[in-house]
Amino acid sequence: MKTNAFALLFAGAASAHTIFQRVGVNGAMEERYKYMRLPTYDGPIQDVTSSSMTCNGPPNDIVMVSDAVLDVPAGADFTLQWAHTLDTDFQTGMIIDESHHGPVMVYMAKVADATGSAPQSGWFKIYEDGYDSGVWAVDKLIDNEGKVTVKIPECIEEGDYLLRGELIALHAASNYPGAQFYMECAQIHVTNGGSAAPQTYSIPGIYSGSDPGVKFNLWGQFSSYEIPGPDTFTC
Repeated sequence: MKTNAFALLFAGAASAHTIFQRVGVNGAMEERYKYMRLPTYDGPIQDVTSSSMTCNGPPNDIVMVSDAVLDVPAGADFTLQWAHTLDTDFQTGMIIDESHHGPVMVYMAKVADATGSAPQSGWFKIYEDGYDSGVWAVDKLIDNEGKVTVKIPECIEEGDYLLRGELIALHAASNYPGAQFYMECAQIHVTNGGSAAPQTYSIPGIYSGSDPGVKFNLWGQFSSYEIPGPDTFTC
């Protein structure tokens, strides 16, 4: 990793943030904002113990909670799409500042009602992508118009879920707090599922400020990166 990138640390600081705000199933993208719970402000959460780590929240007040729940077949390809603000053009506008390298993760939690309050317990990870051969997951996200596609596990139970998309920007993560966490939740109903019961975790609770994937010197010498949080659930 090159070490002469300090000038990038604050590059685009005023335009660096991002919001997960659109979803799609099996390649068909849905209407923007629909099925989402969203803040108006695109800023990060930096306290890993904050209740806002669940689906975002103060200081970013959640002001838009959809009353719609998207039917998603178990085993389907599910696409999440990020953009800088709620009115950024996906094709021509910023996704997140290119200096904000880091991982992308996706979590799910089974709930009685996907339009209800977001639970802090019951979460399991279904996807993670970090760093490989000089390329970060956020780099791929930027190159793909803010999109990342994951597979809904085919073996999980039918029912309502919150699906939490998260990325971590590591440009200021050499000390804690410093890493920037960006997360929002979509409201889905899984159909034609199985009977698997994944091991679940609490959010907040999955990260510590001392985790090597949270406190990380992006501008130093490194050859690998340890993605924080639990293992990814597979069927």
